[in-house]
Amino acid sequence: MTTFLWVLLFSMSAMVVNTIGIFVMRQNEDWTLRNKDYFMCFAAGVLITSPLIMAFPNAIERSSYAGVAALFGFMLMFSVNRLIKHKTHQEELAFGVTALLGIAIHSFVDGVIYSVSFSVSPVVGIVSGIGLVAHEFAEGVITYSVLLKSGVTRNKAFFYAFLVAALTTPVGALIAFPLVQTLSVSSLGLAMGAVAGVLIYLSASHLLPAVKTEEHKHSYAAFALGILLAFVFFFTK
Repeated sequence: MTTFLWVLLFSMSAMVVNTIGIFVMRQNEDWTLRNKDYFMCFAAGVLITSPLIMAFPNAIERSSYAGVAALFGFMLMFSVNRLIKHKTHQEELAFGVTALLGIAIHSFVDGVIYSVSFSVSPVVGIVSGIGLVAHEFAEGVITYSVLLKSGVTRNKAFFYAFLVAALTTPVGALIAFPLVQTLSVSSLGLAMGAVAGVLIYLSASHLLPAVKTEEHKHSYAAFALGILLAFVFFFTK
């Protein structure tokens, strides 16, 4: 399968899983809210492991400055997150608009990550992609919930959540793909380093807290399963 088809497959899968999360949340809010943390924990396991054992080593092979790029990616997401948190201390509607902007940027970046990851290696792309797709269900749930909290009707919440959280991922992937293909080996290493930093930040700041704070009966098992899956791909690549 070509690199483009891998990127298209995973970005579209992310959109579908996100949309399923929105739909399930609309149909059965109680069940979805009870189980979304398991998806977060599994995704955390994959996304904290795959950058450290696969993506970052691949980046270092291509550029000696990949570590600097990883730090840049991490700090960029940290700064954006702090800005969003600062802006959300407002009324409900303002909170919803600002939160949705953050989700839209996050989903768009997910699409860019697919393009960079699969351009480096199909295995790196698959492992990173599984973690990203796994957390899309919870992201769909969160987006729909934010819209409802902002006073939007159920039908409009479904439509806007799809546009903001689901559709932006394949759009980001398709926009980034032709640009990524023009990068030199060294530049691709820098891009992969930045992606590794972003993935580590997403796991450490947004997903791992779900493992620690929620502590459901099987949350640590879901986290360990995500780590195990990343290692399975690593040793069978």
